[in-house]
Amino acid sequence: MKEICLNFFTSAGRSEWLHKRRLLSGVMKEANVNNFSEDSFFTENEKATQQIIFGIGAINRAGEASKKLGSNVLLVTDSGLSSVGHPQKLKAILEQSNLNVTLFDQSTENPTESSVQSCVQVAKEAQVDLIVGLGGGSSMDTAKGCNFILSNGGKMSDYWGIDKAHKPMLPLVAIPTTAGTGSECQSFALISEDQTHKKMACGDKKALPQVTILDPELTLSLPNSVTACTGVDALAHALESIVTTKRNPSSIRHAQLAFDLIQENLPLVFQDPQDLESRGKVLLGASHAGAAIERSMLGAAHSMANPLTASRGVVHGIAVGMVLPEVIKFNAVQTETNHIYAEVARKSGLAGLGSSDFEATQSLIDRVSQILKLANIPSSLEEQGFMPTDIQTLALAATEQWTANFNPRPLEEEDFKNLYSQLFSSIPCTSQPIQAN
Repeated sequence: MKEICLNFFTSAGRSEWLHKRRLLSGVMKEANVNNFSEDSFFTENEKATQQIIFGIGAINRAGEASKKLGSNVLLVTDSGLSSVGHPQKLKAILEQSNLNVTLFDQSTENPTESSVQSCVQVAKEAQVDLIVGLGGGSSMDTAKGCNFILSNGGKMSDYWGIDKAHKPMLPLVAIPTTAGTGSECQSFALISEDQTHKKMACGDKKALPQVTILDPELTLSLPNSVTACTGVDALAHALESIVTTKRNPSSIRHAQLAFDLIQENLPLVFQDPQDLESRGKVLLGASHAGAAIERSMLGAAHSMANPLTASRGVVHGIAVGMVLPEVIKFNAVQTETNHIYAEVARKSGLAGLGSSDFEATQSLIDRVSQILKLANIPSSLEEQGFMPTDIQTLALAATEQWTANFNPRPLEEEDFKNLYSQLFSSIPCTSQPIQAN
C-alpha cells in the first residue's frame, strides 16, 4: 500500500486506495458508521450506564438530554472555543430547554490544581447541579476535576489514583470538539501539580459522563495541525489499549473498532478537511478508543511521550506519534503480543487472512508509519530540540509513568534508553527485529 499512500492527496491516488481497500478481506462491517445506532456503541454484556448520542447536528439534542439530569448547568470550555462561537451556541440550546447556564471558559491546556479550583469557585457561586464539558481533553479534565472537588471537597491530589471519591458526584455531559483524547468515554481526570507539573490521574466510576454527544460539525473549526495531532493520539490509544496487560474482550472490541475507523478515515480528513462523514468516523473511533482505555489502560508509548511534553513542551500527539512505531516493534518481540497486532491488521484488512504474524504486524507498522507521515509527525527527536545526552533523564522519567506498568512487555530503564535512542538519527539503530513465525 505504500505506493498508494504516497500519492494519497491526488484524486487518482485516493480512488485507487479506496478500490483496493474495499477488496481487502477481513474488514469489520461493525466499523461502518452508516450502521451505527446509539445502542450499538456498547454491547449488552458491558451493562453500560453511559448514553452516546452521535450524528451531524447532534449538539441540538443537548438540551433534551441535559434537562433529564439537572436544571442549573455549569458549562466548562475554553476561550479559544468561545472565539469561534461553540459555547454560545450550546448555551442557547440549553437555555431553550429552560436550563440555567453559567459559563466557565477559562479551561487551560494541561489543567492544574489551581486552574481547577478557579472552576470550582464559579460552580459554587452558581450552585450548579449539572456539569457540561465542551472542548478537548483539557476542558473535559477541568470539568471532571471540578466535579471531584465540588462534590467531595479537598484538593485534586486527594483523588490521585482510583475510587477515592466517597460521596456522590454531579452528573456530567461530555461534548468533545476534537477527535483525540477519548476523555468523553473515560472516568479519569488528568490534572497537573502546580509546582512539579507531574500529571495526576484521578479516576472514579462516578466521574464517567452520563451522556456523551458526538457531533462531527464541532470539529470543523480545528486547525489541520490539531486534527492531525489529536487523530494520531486516538490511533495510539487504540493500539496501546488493545495489548495492555489489562486487556479483555470488551476493551479489545472497542480498540479494534477504533483502529478500523481511524486508520481508514483520518487520511481522508487530511485530504479533505470538510469531509464530515470521515470526520464523524474518526470522532466515533476516538470515542471507542477512549472506551477501550477505560476498560484496559495505556502502555509504553504514553510513558515515553509524557516526558517529551514535560521537558520540551512537545505537543502530546506529536510525542506519542513519534514513539509509537518503536514501541510496537519492541512489544512485537513478545510472541503473544505480536499475534494480537497481527490480528488487528488482518481484521482491518491491512493483511491477508493467511498471512503470517510477522507479515501482518509489519503491515500494521507500515500503515501506522504512513499515517504519521501524512500527519507530518517528525521522526527524530533532534527536530524537537533534544540531544542524546537527554536520553538518561527521559528514560528515568518514563519508568516513573503509571502506564508503563501495563505495557505487555515489561520495561526497565535500559529498555527506555534503547527506545529513545532509536529516535535520534545520530545514534546507530539497534532495535530488535520482530520474530518471524
